[in-house]
Amino acid sequence: MVWDCACGSGQATAALAGRFALVIATDASAEQLTHAPALPHTIWQVAPAEASGLPDASVDVVAIAQALHWFDLSRFWPEVRRVVRPGGLIAAWSYGPQRVAEPRVDALLTDFYTSTVGPFWPAERRHVDSGYTTLAFPFERLAPPRFAMVQEWALPQMLGYVRSWSATQRYRTSEGRDPVLELEPRLSAAWGAGTHEVRWPLTVVAGTIGVD
Repeated sequence: MVWDCACGSGQATAALAGRFALVIATDASAEQLTHAPALPHTIWQVAPAEASGLPDASVDVVAIAQALHWFDLSRFWPEVRRVVRPGGLIAAWSYGPQRVAEPRVDALLTDFYTSTVGPFWPAERRHVDSGYTTLAFPFERLAPPRFAMVQEWALPQMLGYVRSWSATQRYRTSEGRDPVLELEPRLSAAWGAGTHEVRWPLTVVAGTIGVD
């Protein structure tokens, strides 16, 4: 049994459902769960990460996809210890800024991320950028293999992705203009024709829950 904590609309839940006998997928937002897909042996519940409502020692694994940096860890870690069976696992993962194989493109996107819209990222974003090294992790660590998400994208896909960033949207609200329109001509000149490999390194923090 796995607890998919802060599951959102279920992007990670679907993969977990293919590997576990039972998935309890929780999110603090009832609205998010309305977008979740129908999945076998999966139970969807509205609950915050820090108060899951799960029975003591009831799950084998806690999985957290792109969400650990939002939690009140002073309350979440005790909740993990309470619901996980002794010897069980916790795994949290996130992806940081993309890297593009073309150096000129990569430099422009990095500057846009850190300088143009940088002030508009929420404070918690610093934990993602640091690869979760700024978060305490009070469990016996495991050493997972390296992972990355990789896509082959054309320019319109990259522009759409950059425009979807929460920081980009906050910039538009605050400044009254779309910063991607200013980025587009410079990015187009550097991009050229065709596609480029886009890679998002995945941070995976995993550990075992000790036996008292």
